[in-house]
Amino acid sequence: MSSVTFTNAQVVTPVGIVAGSLVCDGETIVDIGDVRAQGRIIDAGGGYLLPGFIDTQVNGGGGVLFNDQTDVDGIAAIGRAHRTYGTTGFLPTLISDELNVIDSAMRAVEKAMASGVPGVLGIHIEGPFISKQRKGIHNPEMFRTLDAESKALLKSLKAGKTLVTLAPENCTPEDIHELTTAGVIIAAGHTNATYDQTVSALKAGVTGFTHLFNAMSPLTHRAPGVVGAALEDPDSWCGLIADGRHVDWAVLRIALRAKPFDRFMLVTDAMPTVGSDTKTFVLNGQAIHVENGVCIGPDGTLAGSDLDMATALRNTVQKVGVPIEQAAVMAAGAPAAFLGLQAARGALAPGQRADIVWLDRDLQVRGTFIGAKTDEAVAA
Repeated sequence: MSSVTFTNAQVVTPVGIVAGSLVCDGETIVDIGDVRAQGRIIDAGGGYLLPGFIDTQVNGGGGVLFNDQTDVDGIAAIGRAHRTYGTTGFLPTLISDELNVIDSAMRAVEKAMASGVPGVLGIHIEGPFISKQRKGIHNPEMFRTLDAESKALLKSLKAGKTLVTLAPENCTPEDIHELTTAGVIIAAGHTNATYDQTVSALKAGVTGFTHLFNAMSPLTHRAPGVVGAALEDPDSWCGLIADGRHVDWAVLRIALRAKPFDRFMLVTDAMPTVGSDTKTFVLNGQAIHVENGVCIGPDGTLAGSDLDMATALRNTVQKVGVPIEQAAVMAAGAPAAFLGLQAARGALAPGQRADIVWLDRDLQVRGTFIGAKTDEAVAA
């Protein structure tokens, strides 16, 4: 295995920014700081090294929508598109669809992981077990309740992580407990649940909230709703789409004061337009187009985003005022912990996997490294 050393870097670590070098041996970080260089030398030019971004909600990229191409080539194309923007780990995300499409998507993820497609960590199944009242762009004709057949399918992934977004009011705490006991990660989203229903779901095993504030019952002074339960709970993780359109910057600042910052994770909710010159696509028979960085349906409904993780991180630092060390946790450490992968991913520290994003001083991506390897087209 070859060694790689990044020199002249500002290394964003769990204990703060360390000026100096980062040394990788094979796919593992072995040393950080004022240390001896080994192997190939990459001069970071005084820029930042951050843990590679982990995006738990990636509907598409590079012109590919996962629902339309549930195969290894589709997953690989999505991964390539997002890797350009610093994403080293992702969950291809399936929008509400038939059970046979979910099955096809899960089997494709297994094949992608077995064949070594870079960055694939599992699958995110967003619906169809969600609320018609909070459907967003999802097709309500696809919606269904959890039953024995669907639960068996959701428990069937043989490699990687399975994340399921569901509406707690449309299932029972026992359903949630059954799935989480089998290793499925459950997030509440596209839900009109009450505060009490959400608290019950948290007790049953829900550990996350999909794109907080969007497509869920809001926090009001007499009805705390899903948002109130999410912000009150100190242990659950909340996904945030930091594009200024899904959630106002002031609301993001308020949310970050409500619970520990390492329980918020940046997500893109990206559509096929990310990493593509084509800024239109079709979803559920509807023409979707990009408008000011978000994807819009014919009636003005938000339909995901044209956001990438590097832009989400820059926005979090520059628009929300979060220090880069904390933003790095939100982009990598928090999603790694949410997925139970924190032992190997999500931080720059000796013993961790060498998934690294190199940013210049303006926080623009200069290179993305998965296991210390990069495509030459990705690294500047």
